[in-house]
Amino acid sequence: MAKVKDMTIEDLEQLIENKFFEILGDPDSDLQLRKEFKTKLQKRLENPSKRISHHEVLKRFA
Repeated sequence: MAKVKDMTIEDLEQLIENKFFEILGDPDSDLQLRKEFKTKLQKRLENPSKRISHHEVLKRFA
């Protein structure tokens, strides 16, 4: 394992997040998506006209 002084901020954040999951577990692990949500999500994915690209979002809000 790398020393903390050699880690980037992202590496350190990932390490901390992994340790939280090790200690507390994943809070979403027992959750399941409702059928209604899956259906809505599938419909959204099938309609590309309502999607906005990442690039467009950055242009609008940057």
